[in-house]
Amino acid sequence: MLAQGQLLDANGVDYALLALYFAFVLGIGWLARRAVSTSLDFFLSGRALPAWVTGLAFISANLGAIEIIGMSANGAEYGMPTMHYFWIGAVPAMLFLGVVMMPFYYGSKVRSVPEFMLRRFGKAAHLVNGISFALAQVLIAGVNLFLLASIVNALLGWPLWVSVLIAALIVLSYTALGGLSAAIYNEVLQFFVIVAALLPLTIVGLVKVGGVQGLVDKVTASKGGAEQLTAWPGAELTGFDNPVLSVIGMIFGLGFVLSFGYWTTNFVEVQRAMASKSMSAAQRTPIIGAFPKMFIPFIVIIPGMIAAVIIPEMTNYKLTEQGPYDYNDAILLMMRDLLPNGILGIALAGLLASFMAGMAANLSSFNTVFTYDIWQAYVVKDKPDHYYLQMGRWVTVGATLAAVGTAFIASGYENLMDYLQQLFSFFNAPLFATFILGMFWKRMTAHAGWSGLVFGTASAIAVYALAESGVWDLPGQGASFVGAGVAFVVDVIVSVVVSLATKPKTEEQLVGLVWSLTPKENLQASTTGEDAGWYRRPGLLAGIALILIIALNIIFG
Repeated sequence: MLAQGQLLDANGVDYALLALYFAFVLGIGWLARRAVSTSLDFFLSGRALPAWVTGLAFISANLGAIEIIGMSANGAEYGMPTMHYFWIGAVPAMLFLGVVMMPFYYGSKVRSVPEFMLRRFGKAAHLVNGISFALAQVLIAGVNLFLLASIVNALLGWPLWVSVLIAALIVLSYTALGGLSAAIYNEVLQFFVIVAALLPLTIVGLVKVGGVQGLVDKVTASKGGAEQLTAWPGAELTGFDNPVLSVIGMIFGLGFVLSFGYWTTNFVEVQRAMASKSMSAAQRTPIIGAFPKMFIPFIVIIPGMIAAVIIPEMTNYKLTEQGPYDYNDAILLMMRDLLPNGILGIALAGLLASFMAGMAANLSSFNTVFTYDIWQAYVVKDKPDHYYLQMGRWVTVGATLAAVGTAFIASGYENLMDYLQQLFSFFNAPLFATFILGMFWKRMTAHAGWSGLVFGTASAIAVYALAESGVWDLPGQGASFVGAGVAFVVDVIVSVVVSLATKPKTEEQLVGLVWSLTPKENLQASTTGEDAGWYRRPGLLAGIALILIIALNIIFG
């Protein structure tokens, strides 16, 4: 749990910088509201945004609790193996999304990932996916809200419940005003603010610790030792003592099931790409995002590693696992001890930006799925478009209130990455299995679509229950890795068995939804006009990113 009570000694300059930042955030929300006249404008920005905007928003939407607090906490606890969440657990799947998946999403003109499930598998799978996604977003929004409130609490010393309500009100104001456009343009602003906040913290931290060599020496002498300085095999992170099993668990559990499940089927991310103005721009969105994604760990994980060896409260907690602070406090304690006033204000704005970006992304995707895929599809049908536009705003209010409640669930975890990865194993791993099997196997049936999801999710929950009760010893984040792998395998087995026992759709019904039945020209982006130029070719950009990520794994392996 993050430290309670006033922790940071901010002054008038810091508060002025924060006030200026909030003025920009709310101003963007107000300006975006003027461009919202239809539900498509509110939920998908009218499909009119350029690739560089959606690309930065794509990565900023993910640059919330997971990246800043969660990954710095992981850096303090595990060290360099945390890099796998970026280099194995993100970039390859982002490239796959851009090259392979986006032509199906964008080309079919669906408004959400659950809507794609409706076309491929029918109403039962659509409803299961819609409900599970909505639940996941409320839970994850609670994480971002809790962290956002914790910063307000540390800054001003206000009670946590007051901080939660104020933080929720800020995000709600611009998301409800301008919809996805307000969220996306604020995410672009927030990306630059976050980098401006974390880069100085990393540089000052490295100077304080004695440079790279000083960090190496101090980490080697700390609890966990030299294993924290190499990414592979990452045994402490996975919970497997055997290095071979650790590598297999990392690649299959994190690199394949959790990663591909999150990046390729999670509507929070896909929604940004679907707001692009063309298929080429939609494909380039996650690929553009992959380039900053591979370098972000250097300004997120490294500060956590530094905190664990130079901040007294962190070094004490790492040795004893006792005290008023825990790994989630690593970034805040670094800011407290290393940053002067003025720079502290920029850093605080960056932290607040990251949490607001994450929560706004959860809210904007939740309101789209709930309004289109649950309310319009099953509750109130055939109303004028303006009704669903207004409903989207009220749904945003309801989701924010629900996130206030789930924020206190997140407060019970000493490392929030454990909580988040567990949620991903429940919701994303089985969805990816259903999705990828249905996209490449035309024989898969509608009954298999919903039953695979249900049994896959249930199996991941069962693994979690066994680990929590002590029946299965899975330390670290092993429970989420194993749970994701089990969910994937169970989903595939159930889907195959049910498919062979039930009747599939006709081939004519699956055009545009299954790879082998979709004309190749429908899967190719334009290379003329605004999409012309080698630097706008999705395949080439993905190839360059893949080479870079292989190089980083070799250098820091």
